[in-house]
Amino acid sequence: MGKIIALVNQKGGVGKTTTSINLSASLARLGKKILLIDLDPQGNATTGVGINKGDVSKSVYDLLRGVCEPEETIIKTEFGNLDILPSTIQLAGIDIEFMDRSRQDTSFRKAFQLKEKLEKIKNNYDYIIIDCPPSLGMITTNALTASNSCLIPVQCEFFALEGITQLLNTIMLTQKNLNPSLDLEGVLLTMLSKSNLGLDVIEEIRSYFKDKVYDTIIPRLIRLAEAPSHGKPIIAYDPKSKGSEAYLNLAKEVIMRNGNK
Repeated sequence: MGKIIALVNQKGGVGKTTTSINLSASLARLGKKILLIDLDPQGNATTGVGINKGDVSKSVYDLLRGVCEPEETIIKTEFGNLDILPSTIQLAGIDIEFMDRSRQDTSFRKAFQLKEKLEKIKNNYDYIIIDCPPSLGMITTNALTASNSCLIPVQCEFFALEGITQLLNTIMLTQKNLNPSLDLEGVLLTMLSKSNLGLDVIEEIRSYFKDKVYDTIIPRLIRLAEAPSHGKPIIAYDPKSKGSEAYLNLAKEVIMRNGNK
């Protein structure tokens, strides 16, 4: 049975999409069959694995609206073992559509649309990675309801923990009302630069989240920032870089924490 992991943080610019792309590609490189779900209307994870959004006929937007099945939307990437469920800007209006639909049909479960679709395909993959938008709206709620766990990227910068309380509250509300089995997969430190401030933040986050923090820390690197614009994860764009090494190490940690599954 595939494990579904949502990458969440309502704060933008923390490396969420970068991690979604590169963790997925690294897990795939290690022999795991992976589905990356782009649940951000910006669609950066889609272009980041080499898919032209202009060529996408059916996306996660169509899937959530119930007009197609997962098999009709999933695209095989050029990177072995890695498929993607793409996103387009149409997804930006799904919150309003869901609200309208739930008013018209009281039986419509707006938080469960993704979960119901993924039930049909989750056993086809070892891991399903969901890249969530930088918000805590209905799209993210669908991701948390569908997932077994969530992974929180946190940048090694001042105010890193700002908003985390709100995020954890959202996770707890989801556990209470929608998905009792939702777990915290882990906390990933990202964008570490060579400064004492970064080290102070690491200490603060480790004291807050304890053993949930991954040993792997993702450095701030130009090559990591460049790779998505070339439609490649870092292990394909620059296999020998520190960024490639870091994400492969993270993938190994994820596999180890899940009992080598």
